[in-house]
Amino acid sequence: MAAHRAKVLTLSGDVAMSGGLPFQAGKFLIIAGVVLVVLGLLLMTGAKLSFLGRLPGDIAYKGKNVTFYFPVVTCIVLSVVLTLVFWLVSLLTRR
Repeated sequence: MAAHRAKVLTLSGDVAMSGGLPFQAGKFLIIAGVVLVVLGLLLMTGAKLSFLGRLPGDIAYKGKNVTFYFPVVTCIVLSVVLTLVFWLVSLLTRR
């Protein structure tokens, strides 16, 4: 069995200039900012996106005293969209 060695992170000038912790933190903050802007725009246009949650295939049951709603197709669509977004972000941030 091979022994695993831990990598020690130092904050010397060489590491900071070659893509160390400050550079990675900057990339993270930029990506987080873009995600927040996109989420804000989606919230502002939420009324125009009223078709989400009412797609064909979503389950809705209305009884006398109970209402049950489960957006199956909406969950699948959102899952595919978010998977593509995260794949694109990981593709763009890969070295």
